[in-house]
Amino acid sequence: MSLADWRLYVPKTYTVLRKGYGFGDFRADAIAGLTVAIVALPLSMALAIASGATPDRGLITAVVAGFVISLLGGSRFQIGGPTGAFVVIVYGVIAKHGYDGLIIAATLAGLMLIAAGLLRAGDLIKYFPDPVTTGFTTGIAIIIFTSQIKDFFGLSIPHAPADFLPKLAALWEARGTLNLQAVWVASLSLAIILGCRRYAPQVPGFLLATVVGALATAFLKLPIPTIGSVFGAMPSSLPPPSFGHWDLAKVKEVAPSAFTIALLAGVESLLSAVVADQLTGRRHRSNVELVAQGIANIASAAFGGLPATGAIARTATNIRSGARSPVAGMLHAVFILAFMLLFARFASYIPLATLAAILMVVALNMAEIDRFKTLVTSSRGERAVLLATCGLTVLVDLTMAIEAGMVLAAFIFMHRMAGLASIEHEGALVEGDQDDFKRDGEAYAPNFALPKDVGVINFRGPLFFGSASLLKDALDQIGAKKRVFVLNFEESPMIDATGAHALGKLIARLEHGGTRVILAGARPMVMRELKRSTPAEVLDKLERCDDMAAARSALN
Repeated sequence: MSLADWRLYVPKTYTVLRKGYGFGDFRADAIAGLTVAIVALPLSMALAIASGATPDRGLITAVVAGFVISLLGGSRFQIGGPTGAFVVIVYGVIAKHGYDGLIIAATLAGLMLIAAGLLRAGDLIKYFPDPVTTGFTTGIAIIIFTSQIKDFFGLSIPHAPADFLPKLAALWEARGTLNLQAVWVASLSLAIILGCRRYAPQVPGFLLATVVGALATAFLKLPIPTIGSVFGAMPSSLPPPSFGHWDLAKVKEVAPSAFTIALLAGVESLLSAVVADQLTGRRHRSNVELVAQGIANIASAAFGGLPATGAIARTATNIRSGARSPVAGMLHAVFILAFMLLFARFASYIPLATLAAILMVVALNMAEIDRFKTLVTSSRGERAVLLATCGLTVLVDLTMAIEAGMVLAAFIFMHRMAGLASIEHEGALVEGDQDDFKRDGEAYAPNFALPKDVGVINFRGPLFFGSASLLKDALDQIGAKKRVFVLNFEESPMIDATGAHALGKLIARLEHGGTRVILAGARPMVMRELKRSTPAEVLDKLERCDDMAAARSALN
């Protein structure tokens, strides 16, 4: 890696601060950081509880990972911390492997993210299909929403099942344990959040609902679960970092989950950075962002936190609050730490019903209902990918959902690409499963006005393994012997190894019959693949022309 390559990994903090940073910039960043901290404070605790961890784990993640992501990241405005995308996978890892298993998985995920950044995989985000991201995001939203029904209604379920359908059955069975006081607090919290969002968007609805819910529960002495009654006292400081939890025997067990965590962290952080770019007109560095996400996840794991990534809503809040540099994100972490140091004991009064209302709103925001409706009414292929990913996320697990969604999307894409490919011989399509009447009449111009003893085979679209059968069909359908065959590649942009091998066999068969073969309009990449797959003695006899006009001249 050259010196110029290393510049790709310089954090935005350095490039921003070296241009000059004054007191006015710091004041703007401090206001933005405080605003985001107010939003992140209750959300971090709620997400930790939904993930099967204690609320302090969410605060630790927001402090440690949030600070590192802003300090070392490739986006000027990115805010990192725990997010809803991790709830499902983290809950499953803790339930199956314990919290130590999660720490190992988060550490492995951090190493994977660092490797992805160093390998410049940041640009690969563009290849992640929208139906897959919308599918698993909506699936996660459904799981988060249903997981909060218990606390929203104050139901008593000693051991709630982890799987979706058994969980619904358990909720129904527990309907007789409805706690009306919990419903009242949850409804009040929900009304405050939605009311602030609609009538006073500048007011931090999450925090206001948390404070009102805690005060109502404490002063009215409501018999409903709170953070203190369920989880005990909140710690008032950060624990010391440690990697003593490392267990090589568990590495293999949690590796698939670590990969899913890394994938989610990479996708969501880069999506968040793209959103920040769209809101500000700036440009993030995707690969340094991945490296920063990796370091942040390792740091969070060392302090006993949760996996972290860029949070789209908090990043947007940071921008709208007037942030000017990554210092705002670092200050947001400092403000949350200050809360832990000074006010942690008051968190014990926060009712779980209020946090359930917060998470239900988060789930509704995650669901992207309008986008889901649009994709459902789109093509059958995209609808199948969307529903398969969403359904598998809810009913099986997130890892399976992403794998199946990506594989299905790849197959559908290849099918569509293969459908773009066509080969014409003697004015007729070689493949028999397409409607000739839908083709442009100009495509059937007889032989490009060439002599009758000159045959022309027109190749259109990409020729890859999905469409290589067309070349085999062309071998079978070539009838009477011609003096010359022109293979027209002007409208074929690419070919892969399988397609090149089939093309080489076609050329060899024509040459073996004594036919002169001219390759017209082939792009450089077509020739590269052809040279790799075809014997030199076959290519030595092959004539090349830049286009059909040159091929016509070569025949005169």
